[in-house]
Amino acid sequence: MKIVEKLSEMQNIAKICKRENKKIALVPTMGALHEGHLKLIDKAKSLCGPFDLVVVSVFVNPSQFGPNEDFAKYPREIENDCRKSFERGADIVFAPSVGEMYPDGFDTRINCGRITNVLEGKSRPGHFDGVCTVVLKLFCATLADLAVFGQKDAQQVMVIKQMTADLNLATEIVVHPTVREEDGLAMSSRNAYLSPEERVEVPQIYEGLKKLCEFSEKERKSEKLKDFLLNYYSRKSYFTAEYVEITDFSAKNIDEITDAGALVCVALRTNQSKTRLIDNIII
Repeated sequence: MKIVEKLSEMQNIAKICKRENKKIALVPTMGALHEGHLKLIDKAKSLCGPFDLVVVSVFVNPSQFGPNEDFAKYPREIENDCRKSFERGADIVFAPSVGEMYPDGFDTRINCGRITNVLEGKSRPGHFDGVCTVVLKLFCATLADLAVFGQKDAQQVMVIKQMTADLNLATEIVVHPTVREEDGLAMSSRNAYLSPEERVEVPQIYEGLKKLCEFSEKERKSEKLKDFLLNYYSRKSYFTAEYVEITDFSAKNIDEITDAGALVCVALRTNQSKTRLIDNIII
């Protein structure tokens, strides 16, 4: 068990593993680890042998936050993150500083394409350019054979898969199902921002998605499905829908659900704490 803060040290460790034919699995996080993150570590461990390496990165990436977003107040709990990671079987916590990842003179950025013009990309311009830039740097630092991401961030998964394919990266992208609280709320570090009243109501986000799945058994038109869900959310007191979108699995909006299925993505903002929550479901 080791904490690594320097890119050069992480790369040297990774090179030694490669020479010894060891597999490297990466779990990229921004810290404030909860059970959802820990399930990703479990998945990484399950895909590795006893002598392979599981790396958990902890880095709050400034380049994916917009000017009015919560970079400054995003929770930073590195001691707890390290403890939880090692308890779950991680071999290394890679925790570089902002200056280490973006030193003076840093001037390169991934420019994502069409896939970021909708959903989160439309609501948060430049967000995925920042995500892909840091993920590519993490892949290069760790020489990861595989990286595990959560389905909760559905568009992020699509964007990273696109980048990996377009740039011929050797890292395999593994997707773990969304991990939820007992009441259905998708686990997120931002849940800590919720007021008590909001926390009681926000499980209705997932409840609405489940009701939409039932409604889709008799209605296949996207606009009618979206109206159904927006109407359901409009009756809630403590959060407001920012968007409800129905896309295929490459983030293209579709007019009707087919046998190939679809992805329903929602973003909502709570009215008291202004916490922004996202969720999705496949129908």
